[in-house]
Amino acid sequence: MPSFIKYNLDKQSIEVPGTRTPGATGHYRHAAYADALVNNIREAPHIHTLYDMWQNSVTKYADNDFLGHRPFNTVAQTYGGYTWETYRQINQRVNAFGSGIMHLNEVILGNEQLNRWSLGIWSHGRPEWFITEMSCNTYNLVSVALYDTLGADAVEYIVNHADIQIVVSSANHIASMLENADKLPKLKAIVSMDSLHDTVPVPGATSASQVLRAWGAEKGIKVYDFNEIENLGKEFPRKHIPPQADEVASLCYTSGTTGQPKGAMLTHKNFVATVGTNREGMILTEDDVLISFLPLAHIMGRVIDTCLMYSGGRIGYFRGDILLLLEDVGELRPTFFPAVPRLLNRIYAKLVASTIEAPGLVGALARRGVATKMANLAAGKGVNHALWDRLLFNKIKMALGGRVQVILTGSAPIAKEVLSFLRIAFGCVVLEGYGSTEGMATATITMADEYIPGHIGNPRAGCEVKLVDVPEMNYRSTDQPFPRGEIWIRGDTVFKGYFKDEKNTKETIDPEGWLATGDIGFIDNRGCFTIIDRKKNIFKLAQGEYIAPEKLENVLGARCNLVQQIYVHGDSLESTLVAVVIPEPETFVPFANAIAGASVAVTDAEGISKLCKDPKVVVAVTKELEKAGKAGAFRGFEFVKRVYLTTDAFSVDNGMMTPTFKVRRPQVAEYFGKQIKDMYEDIHNTTPVAKL
Repeated sequence: MPSFIKYNLDKQSIEVPGTRTPGATGHYRHAAYADALVNNIREAPHIHTLYDMWQNSVTKYADNDFLGHRPFNTVAQTYGGYTWETYRQINQRVNAFGSGIMHLNEVILGNEQLNRWSLGIWSHGRPEWFITEMSCNTYNLVSVALYDTLGADAVEYIVNHADIQIVVSSANHIASMLENADKLPKLKAIVSMDSLHDTVPVPGATSASQVLRAWGAEKGIKVYDFNEIENLGKEFPRKHIPPQADEVASLCYTSGTTGQPKGAMLTHKNFVATVGTNREGMILTEDDVLISFLPLAHIMGRVIDTCLMYSGGRIGYFRGDILLLLEDVGELRPTFFPAVPRLLNRIYAKLVASTIEAPGLVGALARRGVATKMANLAAGKGVNHALWDRLLFNKIKMALGGRVQVILTGSAPIAKEVLSFLRIAFGCVVLEGYGSTEGMATATITMADEYIPGHIGNPRAGCEVKLVDVPEMNYRSTDQPFPRGEIWIRGDTVFKGYFKDEKNTKETIDPEGWLATGDIGFIDNRGCFTIIDRKKNIFKLAQGEYIAPEKLENVLGARCNLVQQIYVHGDSLESTLVAVVIPEPETFVPFANAIAGASVAVTDAEGISKLCKDPKVVVAVTKELEKAGKAGAFRGFEFVKRVYLTTDAFSVDNGMMTPTFKVRRPQVAEYFGKQIKDMYEDIHNTTPVAKL
């Protein structure tokens, strides 16, 4: 089970003396690591690369179960329980697949570059994902993850930009690559993670695999399956080619809201420093079990899996369907549950509806139990209570399998009330972390026994942080009572730069190695950082007030549980803000039913759409957003004056979200252009004109 090093909550970070410069604070470090940052795994200084790390785990934990998945029974059409492969078995597969992919590259495809070439990976998390990535680390290749939800244009760009000639992919992506083969001139081979040796049901009929292979041959692309490459490697084994610490292990493409994705070059040293840094806060063991469902194309998911691998624990992959995740969790019973606020908000909404908002005796007992545990938490007395846990909360814990010891949230802000509720409901450590792809998702994190919500904690053991003035937004390191500014990060966790992109690299990392995050924050008297704004995506209203819409969206999304997605729109020709809101069905439907006197079911898409168009419902939701804005201390001009409710969710498929779930603002503004125009016309028609 995870264990934690206990630190002083009242002095979480310190400013290193003599480091202040004009326009910036000094360098803040974790209070226990003020003299020197962690840049390796201190208990295993011989580990310099991911290859070293894997060999270390294989040696120590050879016969421990490692990777698990739920196989699908094609006859019964059901998923079974988790089946496991040990560290030793996975290592054998890594050696075989790595040898096979090297033989394919050199002998079959005739490529002259024998190592350091890029291998694409396109799938949700599964054992073959890890085997492919570790094969890259074993034979000194560069792994390049393609987002499972990326559109064709971005996949095309990355495959060409990273000079990818071989992609290892789940079978469902093969057709799209062959269909776009003319736009992928460098692609020479596709390896299917799923078997292509399907049975032909009727004599003389053509199987799907035969069609794919024939289609590939027509396009000049060879198509294999995973087992074929493993068998090829067993026939033609290769010696390992260990990488160097400063060499790039992976290109992790970050998709911005505008422009093409940028390939962050992440070195072996970055990964080792990140694991070492994480070990200084939370120590995972071989008894730990992780549910792996975060996209492995995102660095947060990859770092967490790597930490588990080093620790000798077990990683169980979900089936690939986020709607069935909690079923997988119930089957696996993990000890470690990393998540994102979007998912935790849904869990919170369901728990609240079934406890403190429940009718009758159940609701009354739940409200009393929650109030008692919340009071204890606020007083620093912990998250457990013998009586109320036995009566109520032990049952709630079963929603995550009953064994979860740690919940980790990151990638976006989470509301204070949600964080505190999860702490007392599950009776476990709930950590909130902060970081970015360029910094290995490792910058700051809250402490295990933290009881005050609403901040992102202190610098990690391997990072130092400073705040840099942003005068155009009126944020300065000299502000009172606390310094404010753009968050900059430095340490061995910071990436090498963007692949083939010197311009953006220089704009992101300064000559001293500081990474500019674009996030605005402040540091309080306990040494904890809080994000309050975003440097980009700023516009002016007609009167000249600056608006940071992402900041407003984060507050409204976190404080109003009716919101699943929100887009706040403003214009330099307009003096007010409007919003497009996609409601959260679980909470919106009962709320709207009460307003409209309806009885729409949560699963009734057409009924929900009608509720969204009900004027009384729209007014009521607008008032709820106003309450959320007041709770978030909005200034007058930051409140939205009109709201358009719709079930047309922002998604990667419709081009309104990036694969990392950031809103593509220009695309959303264009898609809802008519509705935005109508809202402003309504404001103009109903706003009294001042008399001269």
